[in-house]
Amino acid sequence: MELQQLRYVIAVAETRSFTRAAQQCHVVQSALSHQVAKLEREVGARLFDRTSRRVVPTAAGEAFLPAAREALDAAERARAEAAAVSGVVSGRLRLGAIPTVTVIDLPSVLRGFHETHPRVDVSLRTGGSQELVAQIAAGSVDVAFLGLPPGRVPQGVRSSILGRDEHVAVVALDHPLAGERRTDLATLAPYPFVDFTAGTPGRLQSDEAFAAAGLERHVAFEVTTGDLAARLVAQRLGIALLPSAYAATLADVRMVPIADAPAREEHVAWSRSRPTPAAAAFLDLLDARWGRT
Repeated sequence: MELQQLRYVIAVAETRSFTRAAQQCHVVQSALSHQVAKLEREVGARLFDRTSRRVVPTAAGEAFLPAAREALDAAERARAEAAAVSGVVSGRLRLGAIPTVTVIDLPSVLRGFHETHPRVDVSLRTGGSQELVAQIAAGSVDVAFLGLPPGRVPQGVRSSILGRDEHVAVVALDHPLAGERRTDLATLAPYPFVDFTAGTPGRLQSDEAFAAAGLERHVAFEVTTGDLAARLVAQRLGIALLPSAYAATLADVRMVPIADAPAREEHVAWSRSRPTPAAAAFLDLLDARWGRT
């Protein structure tokens, strides 16, 4: 069993196609198919069901994939650990971030990290805080930036608070509240809202604030990104509550400070296991530039 064979199997499972897997692995399809078939003979079971339209893992394939990924991760980490002894940071750094992260300028940080550690292969995915915490725990993300209500600590991972921000009301340019210097939750409650999906940390921050004030509101539109929320707000379909630093980056809307505003804490989170050399170097960079509390 060879590591390259494991890479081919994982690529086929992820792309659901031998053709796309071969393209992703930069190899001709016949060579990839031959190696997958050779591995299946060694394992003694078919790993994929193949039809003219799709390729899906068999039960044996589903059982095989987690261990295959662990084997590749272990091999990659072994190389990275050996290189780190000589002062060279290499390997992969898999980052995650909520779409509204503002406590750091993530593109600038990534550019600086790449310039310092050019041998690290960096990837980034966006998602909700709960989703990213689960991915850290599962080992598919190394470090993630989260947004949580004050006092909440992500479970199952290590984390530190990077900053705190209060929400503002985001309204259309011609909204009745657009000219106000300040407002409060009671004034906002009668308007329809654009907010994040119910149950997510981004939504809880606002839900808990209204509940604590004894107020009810109507969320007409549920979205997964602040950008889409702002576009709906700009069309006067509702108002939104968003962190002030993020809201300041939006166009075609107005920000109105809120006297009893909900707040958000931004965290950096990483695995409870010992971080890879690349993840450790990235966390050290955060310590040097922002500090972690």
